[in-house]
Amino acid sequence: MRKLLSTKYSAGAFSAAMLILRLGVGILMMMHGYDKLIHFGELQHKFMNFLGIGSTMSLALVVFAEFFCSLFLILGLFTRLAAIPLIIATCVMVFKAHNGDVFGDGETAALYLTAYLVLLFVGPGRVSVDSMIGK
Repeated sequence: MRKLLSTKYSAGAFSAAMLILRLGVGILMMMHGYDKLIHFGELQHKFMNFLGIGSTMSLALVVFAEFFCSLFLILGLFTRLAAIPLIIATCVMVFKAHNGDVFGDGETAALYLTAYLVLLFVGPGRVSVDSMIGK
């Protein structure tokens, strides 16, 4: 019981937690991006123009964030840089698409946003390409 209530953790447990977080949010978000990627032609004219740069370019940026940046997260490659476009995309999801309704329709996007902010602040952990490059 004492171990369950302890606030101490090992470096291995921390790295395992970061790996699980990266894989979880990376794979789940990558599937959203993959769906947009394969249906790009159908979505390009009806996608939300959230930056005023056109719906096609907005969709392309979202596909880049959701698919390619998620792939970088899964690998642990450029993790903090890859989290930035994902944070921007999820902020648009929460505050523009779901009107800031974090306890209703925007709850899932808010959870993704929280996970990406954690990855931005903490980094990928030891089980990552970033860690291997750093050695």
